[in-house]
Amino acid sequence: MIKREKVKELLLSEPGQEVLAKGWVRTKRGNKNVMFIALNDGSTISNIQIVVDVPVFDEDMLKEITTGASIRVTGKLVKSQGQGQSVEIVARELEVYGTCDPEKYPLQKKGHSMEFLREIAHLRPRTNTFGAVLRIRHAMAFAIHKYFNDRGFYYLHTPIVTGSDAEGAGEMFRVTTLDLDNVPKKADGSIDYSEDFFGKETNLTVSGQLEGELGALSLGEIYTFGPTFRAENSNTPRHLAEFWMIEPEMAFYDINDNMDLAEDLTKFLIRYALDNCSEDLEFLNRMIDKGLIERLHFITDNDFVRTTYTEAVKILEKAGRKWEFPVSWGNDLKAEHERYLVEEHFKRPVMLTDYPMGIKAFYMKQNDDGKTVRGLDVLFPRIGEIIGGSQREEIYEKLEGRIKELGIPEEDLWWYLETRKFGSVPHSGFGLGFERLILFVTGMSNIRDVIPFPRTPGSAEF
Repeated sequence: MIKREKVKELLLSEPGQEVLAKGWVRTKRGNKNVMFIALNDGSTISNIQIVVDVPVFDEDMLKEITTGASIRVTGKLVKSQGQGQSVEIVARELEVYGTCDPEKYPLQKKGHSMEFLREIAHLRPRTNTFGAVLRIRHAMAFAIHKYFNDRGFYYLHTPIVTGSDAEGAGEMFRVTTLDLDNVPKKADGSIDYSEDFFGKETNLTVSGQLEGELGALSLGEIYTFGPTFRAENSNTPRHLAEFWMIEPEMAFYDINDNMDLAEDLTKFLIRYALDNCSEDLEFLNRMIDKGLIERLHFITDNDFVRTTYTEAVKILEKAGRKWEFPVSWGNDLKAEHERYLVEEHFKRPVMLTDYPMGIKAFYMKQNDDGKTVRGLDVLFPRIGEIIGGSQREEIYEKLEGRIKELGIPEEDLWWYLETRKFGSVPHSGFGLGFERLILFVTGMSNIRDVIPFPRTPGSAEF
């Protein structure tokens, strides 16, 4: 019995052997004597050509082989006579698994807009572009686990349902089993969450960081990699309501150790893509973004610039530009500022540290100046911030004071504070937005096109 081989394997095989292939028809052409079928099974951007001797096969069955149909083919792998492929299959047996009405199938051989393809997210992975993106996404996920595993980090599963707000922003999705038509209330009219499933108010997580710190303060070096959620009503090409985050947390790391890891990780991941996804990257470089591969090498071939937020503000103020968002110390930098620093001023990836305390989260290590914290942002060309992190505040009194200052309920974070009482150590970590990484590596322009089924305001269709 012949074992099925994937198209990717067949294209690299020696001719002369009997083979079995299965997949979806991309195109069909020919005449009354010979038919040529382009077959793809998702394993590669390339199709394998099936050569069909028309008179040998049932005419009605051949009519069912249309674009989008799924088929099984057995035949001989031979050296291709035409251009574009080294080998092809001369069909001996054909079977149609599933027909596809050519009048209704939305993926015909023509260009489709990204907006249209988002409306058919159940089918868009069959296109060349989205097949390439999803294969690269898989490779990057594998590379992340490989990187941390090879360096002795432990993969920690942090909760998706949580009672804490790691960012303090309040933009969280509520999790409840309460009867929304008859919500229990307290005497003061507020919702009585004691009757809810967990006995308290809970939400979908915005970050695994706080729980990740607990792991680092026990295991030394951990990472989380999972879905996170923001109930932010933002319809931009850079925001999703559901996205994935890579969040390493490391005991005994200061801000400089943190920067070393962030630079090493991002360079490793991009090198991995260049080494293992070359066919898909070349397609995307040709069809989506002609500067893609050059930009990936820009990251791997250059040391990252390390400077402070204060120095960056001075550079931006002296740039002689009219910014859409004015630059001043104490305000967060916008994408236009970040891209100027990377693409025009330094012409290298940039790592910014020592941000004003007022624009950063409560857990960041406070500097001795009383004004800044040891925050870290990593800026890339085209997309701006790709990593956000910090050295974490390990001193109990300072952390408690900051929590009180911001009005964060201390009872929600008692467990987090306790880690600063029992053998506290300097520690650091960061978050790398997985979809931001995939945006950069693929050259796609909208974050909704680098995740299979995007969740955005008003959209949870698939």
